[in-house]
Amino acid sequence: MSRIRKLCWNYGRGGLKTGKSGFDVSGLKKLQKELEKLKEKAEPFAEECTKDLGKRVLRRVIKRTPVGVYDGSTYTCESGLSHKSSKQKGKVGGTLRRGWTSKTHAEAESGGKGNAKEYAASLPVKKEGNKLTLDIVNPVEYASYVEYGHRKRGGKGWVQGHFMLEKSRQEVEKIAPKVIEAKLNKFMGGGFK
Repeated sequence: MSRIRKLCWNYGRGGLKTGKSGFDVSGLKKLQKELEKLKEKAEPFAEECTKDLGKRVLRRVIKRTPVGVYDGSTYTCESGLSHKSSKQKGKVGGTLRRGWTSKTHAEAESGGKGNAKEYAASLPVKKEGNKLTLDIVNPVEYASYVEYGHRKRGGKGWVQGHFMLEKSRQEVEKIAPKVIEAKLNKFMGGGFK
């Protein structure tokens, strides 16, 4: 039985008493106070859920983001696409992957290792009406070309996009109801079983 139903049941059973002098509504007043406390905690809870889902998207998109190989070989990336690398001495891949936890292209290029969990927690949650949003952005200048695909040089063909962010968002969207339900159950103290 949910916590709210328990509260209503308890308050309904013992809180509303009739007598010759009138009604004792102390149980209903107590219920009202409990509901007001929940209302105050609702927005921070919703923001926490939004950040948690953002963290899950970020974790998936980082894993799914291809890392360039510059030894001239042919390789298959995480998305199952085959690529032929260009030979570039001294160049190391990973800028695009690091870009998910960087604020600038230069920061991603410098090789700093960002913590996805901390980075997701630092992202601001925007409120638009009843909707909460979190922007996950990769500042690396060629990120959109890898995500959506692009024409080859000279316009001779098409390089398939990886859709690493879109696929990650869709995966998390599918599990979001269960994640939120579990968090809500914990938030309510096991009341929504």
